[in-house]
Amino acid sequence: MASTAGTVIKSGVKQVRPLLSVDNAEARKRVLNLYKAWYRQIPYIVLEYDIPKNEVECRAKLREEFEKNRHAKDVRVIDMLVVKGQMELVETVKRWKQKGHVMNYFRTPINPKPNDFLSKFLAGSV
Repeated sequence: MASTAGTVIKSGVKQVRPLLSVDNAEARKRVLNLYKAWYRQIPYIVLEYDIPKNEVECRAKLREEFEKNRHAKDVRVIDMLVVKGQMELVETVKRWKQKGHVMNYFRTPINPKPNDFLSKFLAGSV
C-alpha cells in the first residue's frame, strides 16, 4: 500500500523546466549582466529622451527598480524578470518608447499602498 501511495505522489509532482538558467548562480549572472547593460545605456537614454534628470538620479532609480525584486528566489521568476528587463531595454534603446514612458519610472504614487495589516484593513483592501 505504501508503494502505491509513493508512486501516486511521484506522479503528482511535476518537474518543471527552467526558462533560461539552470541554477541560482547562472540566474544571478544574468541579472548582473542586465544591470550592467542598463547602467551603460543610461547616458545615452538621458541624451536621447532629453529627460529632466541627470545620470546620477537615473542610476539611483535603476538600482531601486532592481532592488524591488531582490526578494525573488525562484529561478523561473528571476528568468522571467530578466527577460522582461531585456525587452524594456531594447524598447528604450531603439526609441520605441516616448519621453512620457521613460518618465513614468520617476513618478511617485499619490496615495502609497499600505504595508501593514491594520492599514490595509482600514483602507478596505483586505
